[in-house]
Amino acid sequence: MNDAEKNGILLESGTNELEIVMFSIGRSTFGINVLKVREIINPLPVTDTPNGHPHVEGVIRLRQEVIPVVDLAKVLNLPPSEHPEQDKFIISELNKTKVAFHVHNVSRIHRISWEQIEKPSELSQGMQAQTIGIVKMEETMALLLDFEKIVVDISPESGLSVEKVKAMGPRQRSEKRILIAEDSAILRKLLQDTLVEAGYDSLQFFENGRMAWDYLEQLSHKTSSEIEKKVDIIITDIEMPQMDGHHLTRRIKETNSLTHIPIIIFSSLITDDLFHKGEKVGANGQISKPEIVQLVEMIDQFIISK
Repeated sequence: MNDAEKNGILLESGTNELEIVMFSIGRSTFGINVLKVREIINPLPVTDTPNGHPHVEGVIRLRQEVIPVVDLAKVLNLPPSEHPEQDKFIISELNKTKVAFHVHNVSRIHRISWEQIEKPSELSQGMQAQTIGIVKMEETMALLLDFEKIVVDISPESGLSVEKVKAMGPRQRSEKRILIAEDSAILRKLLQDTLVEAGYDSLQFFENGRMAWDYLEQLSHKTSSEIEKKVDIIITDIEMPQMDGHHLTRRIKETNSLTHIPIIIFSSLITDDLFHKGEKVGANGQISKPEIVQLVEMIDQFIISK
């Protein structure tokens, strides 16, 4: 699938739907958001990289770009491919970085709603660590993998860093209230650490867009002064079970009593060609993970202007 084909199936912004590419590793079925996929190719010759991470096969050269290859079978502790002739490389872009994910077979694209995706239960802790959620469809179930976490586990420096915020110098404390919708427990903790370091102590976290919206919808019936006492700015991820960040943003901006609240989308999906989706639903700002310093600077900008 090339960019032209992919762009032909992109959904209207804010509908709470997504397209997922289904693929298999061994006997297990997984999915990846189409928005992360640049193309799907037959495997290319891989050049070994000495002293590399055990999950990284090496690098490939694709149209003048050098791209690392991640073996998802090793990441997920699954057996190697039984039919290498069917293997594919899914070329993805996340956190402004291109990665080739080695999978065993690619089947088809499904259009689904985020409401069809649920977090794994606490009985599936191993599964929970590597997935955004479980996709429930009539004929099958698939795991929507957390590709950002997979990349950060391999390369920790590509994640959020408190040290980057410390490098900004001394910060004044702020009582401004920040509401954050982020489904990853690890990223919630990292966001808390970095934003507290940046001077923002009054943080309220929600595990997905649905939970954030339920809270905001109740708040929307209160007076303007009561709303101002509860939230000054909203930060949201895009990929979240039940309700994604674009749909959350759209609902907030379509609610008269909430539309004035600044919303920053903070997601690995913010690329040049997808920036317009956030603009269309009314986001006031968009920052690509893991640019935490840019996020803090944008929060500062909106807080000062209020």
